[in-house]
Amino acid sequence: MTMTFDRKEYEEFVAAMIEDERPRMFAVLREYGECEDAEVVAWGFAWTGHATALLPGGNVLRSGSADRAARVLERGHHGPTRLVWMDHSA
Repeated sequence: MTMTFDRKEYEEFVAAMIEDERPRMFAVLREYGECEDAEVVAWGFAWTGHATALLPGGNVLRSGSADRAARVLERGHHGPTRLVWMDHSA
């Protein structure tokens, strides 16, 4: 079934679609010591059911979730990682 819109309705439809499908942006932070230092080890986007994290040097990590990506990046490195949502929502 094809829907027909006028320009205003179409723009409202497109805006709602984009809002519904937009990924959440996150950072994976590695912390050193008790409030001593930190570094961002990846920037990422999370959708329902999967996440993609971009690492320094251009490497890409695909994962089932942003939480899983943070855990993967913690392995074999010094200091724990922490997932930080950029939109500040849960």
